Amino acid sequence: MKVADILRVKGGTLFTVSPDQSLHDALETMAERDIGSLVVMDHGDLVGMLTFREVILAIVGNGGSVGNSTVRGVMDDHPLTCTPDTEIDEVRRMMLDRHARYMPVLTQRTLMGVISFYDVARAVVETQDFENRMLKAYIRDWPAGEEQTVPQTQL
Repeated sequence: MKVADILRVKGGTLFTVSPDQSLHDALETMAERDIGSLVVMDHGDLVGMLTFREVILAIVGNGGSVGNSTVRGVMDDHPLTCTPDTEIDEVRRMMLDRHARYMPVLTQRTLMGVISFYDVARAVVETQDFENRMLKAYIRDWPAGEEQTVPQTQL
């Protein structure tokens, strides 16, 4: 399974923010849309990711307030990225290694979408569920008279 398969099911809705936007405005967008991340775009280029992790660190560092922070001052300016052709197992490994919950998907420099760790986990579970059903059907439909026997050894 590839990232493109997740994007096809997930849909193409993207939420972005400018790096010079206030953190307060970005948080309002995240709250209104019930999303955990925003892709930070500047003149059509991906320049970072804003997730709850960065927001919490900023609030704690600012004494419990958002203050006058901008997205640029808080965002992760080196987010992990992948392509639609990246295998899900590779994405899972990358996300686990970096403790990343969200990953922008790029085709060259064009943003195609964002996948979350939840999206990846759901895809893996659905694939395993399908494989389990196929194996159970295969075992249930085993042709009669073709059972394999284990040769007994004489002592």
